[in-house]
This record gives sequence, C-alpha cells and structure tokens, in this order.
Amino acid sequence: MWFWLVSSIAGSILGGASDAWFRKTAFGRWFYKKVEQVYSWAADRYGFQVLKAEDKWRKKYPHVAQKMDSLEVRMKYLESKLSKKKWWVD
Repeated sequence: MWFWLVSSIAGSILGGASDAWFRKTAFGRWFYKKVEQVYSWAADRYGFQVLKAEDKWRKKYPHVAQKMDSLEVRMKYLESKLSKKKWWVD
C-alpha cells in the first residue's frame, strides 16, 4: 500500500514539474495553442456551454464574483487613463 501512495505522490510531482518545463518550450507553446484550438472547435461544433460553469460559480461564490467585477471595472478605468496619457505601451 505504501508503494502505491509514494509512487502516486512522486508521479504527480514529476508530472507537474515536467508540465511546467514543457509549457515554456517552443513545442509546448505550439502544442497548448493547438489543444486550445481543438477545444474551441469542439465547443462551437457540439455546442458546449462553458459560460454555464461560470454562472454556477458566480452563484456559489457571490462575494468573490462581486470583487472580481469591481477589479475589472477598476482595471479598465486605469487602462483608459493610462492610454489617454500615452504611458500605456501595447
């Protein structure tokens, strides 16, 4: 039993480390972009409702959702102020 526990923990640690390294490589960036394109295609083709999950999350955690909304409004306001003063560089 201990063998399974230790091998499971070691496997998850090594998997997370290799994923973090792989994501930074050129092939990793290409691979994750392709995976995202396939997900988007499947969502459009088969009508997956990703936004329903966000609605459920917002209902479950209303205070966090409200805080995120206020931070988004603040961020847009600050970005508009910076873009008017031409300090913002894309």
